[in-house]
Amino acid sequence: MHSATLSPAARERSLAALGSGQELDVLVIGGGVTGAGCALDAVTRGLSVGLVEARDWASGTSSRSSKLIHGGLRYLEMLDFGLVREALRERGLLLQRLAPHLVRPVPFLYPLRHRGWERLYAGAGVLLYDTMSLSGNHARGVPAHRHLSRRGALRACPSLRPEALVGALQYYDAQVDDARLVTFLVRTAAAHGAHPLSRARVVGFLRDGARVTGARVHDLETDRVFEVRARQVINATGVWTDDTQALVGERGQVQVRASKGIHLVVPRDRIRSTTGLILRTESSVLFVIPWGRHWLIGTTDTDWDLDKAHPAATSRDIDYLLERVNSVLATPLARDDVEGVYAGLRPLLSGESDATAKLSREHTVISPAPGLVMVAGGKYTTYRVMARDAVDEAVRGLGFAVPASCTDRVPLLGAEGYVARWNQRRRLAQQFGLHTERVEHLLRRYGAAVDEVLELLREDPTLGEPLDGAADYLRVEVVYAASAEGALHLEDVLTRRTHISIESFDRGLTAARPAAALMAPVLGWDDERVDREVAHYVARVEAERAAHAQPDDAAADAVRLGAPDVVPAVAVAA
Repeated sequence: MHSATLSPAARERSLAALGSGQELDVLVIGGGVTGAGCALDAVTRGLSVGLVEARDWASGTSSRSSKLIHGGLRYLEMLDFGLVREALRERGLLLQRLAPHLVRPVPFLYPLRHRGWERLYAGAGVLLYDTMSLSGNHARGVPAHRHLSRRGALRACPSLRPEALVGALQYYDAQVDDARLVTFLVRTAAAHGAHPLSRARVVGFLRDGARVTGARVHDLETDRVFEVRARQVINATGVWTDDTQALVGERGQVQVRASKGIHLVVPRDRIRSTTGLILRTESSVLFVIPWGRHWLIGTTDTDWDLDKAHPAATSRDIDYLLERVNSVLATPLARDDVEGVYAGLRPLLSGESDATAKLSREHTVISPAPGLVMVAGGKYTTYRVMARDAVDEAVRGLGFAVPASCTDRVPLLGAEGYVARWNQRRRLAQQFGLHTERVEHLLRRYGAAVDEVLELLREDPTLGEPLDGAADYLRVEVVYAASAEGALHLEDVLTRRTHISIESFDRGLTAARPAAALMAPVLGWDDERVDREVAHYVARVEAERAAHAQPDDAAADAVRLGAPDVVPAVAVAA
C-alpha cells in the first residue's frame, strides 16, 4: 500500500509522477464523487492512474448536496424502479461495508394530510421501497418503516402543527458528509497507488490524429503547465462536462444541464423533533434533515445557466424554502433563524424534459473520441456504479486484459476497524483527556483513521482544545486537514473539511484567522499569506451574503462573482 496521506509532500510526489512524461493507463478529470470513484475503481484493477481536479476535492456538486445516501423514494412515482433498486443496493453497501464511519441511518417522517387513500397509497410506496432494499445480497442496513397516528407523529415531532396532518409514515434512509466521503475516496485511491492532484486544471487535450492521448494540465499552485500522457482519459466533470468536451474540439453526443438546488441550515433547537421530515411540494419534495446540532432544509430545483463554480442562492430561493417548511410548523422559522445557506448544481442529462425536476438521474457513459470516455448524469448515491461503468468503457480501449471492478469489496480508508474503535471510545476519551462525545465526533468523521488525529494530540495536547469561533470542532482537525487531507487553502478547511461556513451565524468569520494560523506552519505560510487567505474568505462570505439579498439569479450571480477565486502565492508573486 502507498501512503493514504494527502500531505504537501504527497502532492509534490503526485505532481512529479504526472509530469514525468510516463504514460498512464487512465487519467481521470474531475475530483468530485464520480471522478474519485473512477480513480479508485481503476487503480484497484491494477491500472496506473492519475486524478486531476481544477479546484479542491468535492468543491462542486459533491459538497453541496442534501447529504443523503438514498434510493430516491420519489422516483418510484416515476416508475423508475431500476434506478431505485440500484441506489438502495449501493446504500446498503455504503452503510455496512464500504463507509460505515461516514454513512449512517436517518429517520424521516412523512405527514399524511388525507384520511384513508393517502395512507394506503403512500404506505404501499414505502413498503415497496423497503422491500426493494432487500434485493441485494445483504440486509437493508436501516430499520423498516412504520405507520404512526397523529398523536404518534406529534410525539416524534412536537413542532408540527396538529392541523397539518392526520397521521404519518416514518421510514429510514441514510446520511453522509458528502465532501468527506470524496476526500476518503481520493485518499483510498492514493493508498492503492493513484496519483491525485487538486488545483490542477485541464487546459487542453493531447491528440494523435483522432485519438486522445492525454491532457495539458495547469497546476494552479505552482503556475506550471505540463503534459500528462494516458492510454485512456475519463471525463467525469459533472456540470462542467460540456465545457471539458469543448476542449476536444467536438460537440458532445450528450449534453448536461445544470439544475440549482439550495439548502438552509438552522439550529437544532428551532425545530423540536427526533426525526427528519419529508414534505411534498407542488414540483418535488422538501427535506428537513437532522445534521448534528443543526437542521438542513432543502431543496429547490431550478434551471441554471450562469457561473457554474459559484451558484448563488437568491432571496426568492430562501423565502421559498421558509414558506414551504413553515406550512407544517407550529412556530414558523424566520430569516434570523438561518445560520447558513449553500447552493449546488445537479448534472442532469439534457433533452428529456423542459423541467429540470423531471430530467433523468440515470447516468450515461460514452466514448466520443478514441481514447476518451465521458460519464455524465447520475446521482451521488450511485457514484460507484457510474465509476465502474466508466472504467469498463475505458478498459475496452486499453487492448489488454484487465480484472473486473472490485470496489464493492474495497472498504474506504477508516472503515476497517471502525466498529472496534467505536466500542473503545470511552477508553480513548480517558487516554487523551477528551469528553466521550468529542471522541464520538472524531470517529464519525475519521473512522479508524482517528488514530492519526489522536497522534497529533499526543505530540501537542493544546490541539485538543476547541477551535476559536467554532467550538464544535477541535484545533487538531484543522491541522489534520492541512497535513493529511489535501486542504491547500483556508476555504478548503472551513467549507469542506469542516462545515463551519454554514454551521455558524457569522459563517466562520471568527474562526477564519485562528484556523489560518493553525494551517500556516503545515503549509509554510508567512504572515502575509495568512492575511491574504483570511481576506479572501471574508470577501467570499460578504459576497454570498449580498447575493442572498438579491431578487433573481442574474443579480445574485453578479454579486457573488465580486469575490474571485482564491489566488495562490505564485500568482501574487508574478
